[in-house]
Amino acid sequence: MENYTICNCKQVTYFDVEDALHHHETFEDVEKAFKDVQQITHCSTGCGGCHDKIMNAISEIMSK
Repeated sequence: MENYTICNCKQVTYFDVEDALHHHETFEDVEKAFKDVQQITHCSTGCGGCHDKIMNAISEIMSK
């Protein structure tokens, strides 16, 4: 997977999201995972325009 910036406001990349999710052994809830990633990376706390991109990245990472 190629690394790319998802959240321009906070400069959060795909790999940052992946790293934030790394401590989870199981993924039961995408919304909970989003909140955890948001706390760690501060993504989607600026303009909010990246919310859907972050959710898509989380879903993709969780389905690996």
